[in-house]
Amino acid sequence: MPLYGAHQAHNALLALAAVEALLADGAEPQALAADAVEAGFGAVTSPGRLEAVRTSPMVLVDAAHNPAGIDALVEALEESFTFQTLVGVVGVLADKDAEGILAGLEPVLDHVVVTSSQSPRAIPADDLAEIAIDLFGEDRVTVAASLPDAIDEAVQRAERDHDMGAGVIAVGSVTVVAETRILMRADERKGTGQAR
Repeated sequence: MPLYGAHQAHNALLALAAVEALLADGAEPQALAADAVEAGFGAVTSPGRLEAVRTSPMVLVDAAHNPAGIDALVEALEESFTFQTLVGVVGVLADKDAEGILAGLEPVLDHVVVTSSQSPRAIPADDLAEIAIDLFGEDRVTVAASLPDAIDEAVQRAERDHDMGAGVIAVGSVTVVAETRILMRADERKGTGQAR
């Protein structure tokens, strides 16, 4: 499958088993044709789930917005990528565990740029920065008033630290991911196989 993370393969296996059981309609499940399964899994997409929306430097988005999602994300990052520098763009909604999200990201991020999405439920960037500074230290945290500024700052910082092997990940809320995908025109490149 063209998705990152072992959890995606586990999800696909569960989906396949469910489809086979549903089609059996109470009888003994029969395996689907291997070529159909291969074609289906080969064409699968999961927008906003460890999705590359740009290359050079690579910009990833992931809609993880709770500690369990962050744990799966971190595992997938460590399994699938070898960034020399990884900068996070993080925005969190007020009803989420901001401290748990940032704590889970701390071991894998070299720097974090905190921001807010346009959602009225977003934690203000300055408030999120207070939490981030407690976890990352003041020298590893930057505050950006808007998401476009946060992405620009993260890209510049990642490229400054390592022109090759640099990465950026936007994470922390579905709204941050959706807005980043729009900014990066992720849907315009759909089907091309290349991020812009």
